[in-house]
Amino acid sequence: MTDYQAGSYLAVIKVVGVGGGGTNAVNRMVDAGLRGVEFIATNTDSQALDACDADIKLNIGHELTRGLGAGADPQVGFGAAAESRDDIKEALKGADMVFVTAGEGGGTGTGAAPVIAEIAKAEIGALTVGVVTRPFEFEGAQRMRAADEGIARLREVVDTLIVIPNERLLATVEKRTTVLEAFREADNVLRQGVQGITDLITIPGLINLDFADVRTVMSDAGSAMMGIGASTGETRAVDAAKAAIESPLLEDTIEGATGILLNITGGSELGLFEVNDAAEIVHSAADKNANIIFGAVLDESMGEEVRVTVIATGFDQASGRSRPRAARTDASERAPRRDRSPRPLAADTKISD
Repeated sequence: MTDYQAGSYLAVIKVVGVGGGGTNAVNRMVDAGLRGVEFIATNTDSQALDACDADIKLNIGHELTRGLGAGADPQVGFGAAAESRDDIKEALKGADMVFVTAGEGGGTGTGAAPVIAEIAKAEIGALTVGVVTRPFEFEGAQRMRAADEGIARLREVVDTLIVIPNERLLATVEKRTTVLEAFREADNVLRQGVQGITDLITIPGLINLDFADVRTVMSDAGSAMMGIGASTGETRAVDAAKAAIESPLLEDTIEGATGILLNITGGSELGLFEVNDAAEIVHSAADKNANIIFGAVLDESMGEEVRVTVIATGFDQASGRSRPRAARTDASERAPRRDRSPRPLAADTKISD
């Protein structure tokens, strides 16, 4: 799949929703009109898959699950992805950048996401970014343990991993919020995480970035955090930037980040000085040696509101923890598949519905 416009190559971006949470997030992205990306939904539940609006739908592990789901067992999700490995690789072929999005703690998302990410990065050679949620505490300790294990395995095989702690969403919603609304908000934040990055590449704006800019910040960057802020009024851009770097979604300050991707989105009245002021707020909060890349996107639907999305990366590097670098190589130079594949989940990792 190759796109050209005025003789220039356009990066091929694919978003893979894995399991129930991931496919719900894909539906959110489709509804939001996310542009310039191809959507792939992967699930073991064929009925749920039929309701998804993705461009490509993969019912993985059909022999293993018969399309009836993973039964909240990550081992089944892992086996399903392994069974459908060739189909997954075919769907990802040609991608320059792949987002793998899932709700951690369940069966398909937890078990299959590392397999899909490993194929995208090690075999396709795409810049691979995981965007996942950690469960609410009310979902139980067993589901949280499964999520932590799944997140650890996913971190091993992606370039950058953004983990959104659902529990911190509670600080951003009203106390009367229902359980259903809370899960919808979690899906929406997954959508915002992906869109905050893709819009910088695919939508013309005041300040444009290209794929190479994004790769500079996100390639082999390790753990990442995301903050989102929005505001209106005379100091809207500055206020939105402050809200983003102080976002409840951030589990720490951005000071320890080695790279920062900054998206400033507003309507046609968004001014260059507003963009500059917002960027200065983030600059002042970040480490002086951090590589900060930012773009400004124009979106008429924003009206008078300005939204700032901050993706802070490289915390593993800053703390001195080494990560294996996966070079883009020819197939003949790669290690055997069994050496690259993520390890199966522990046999006792199973979550009851």
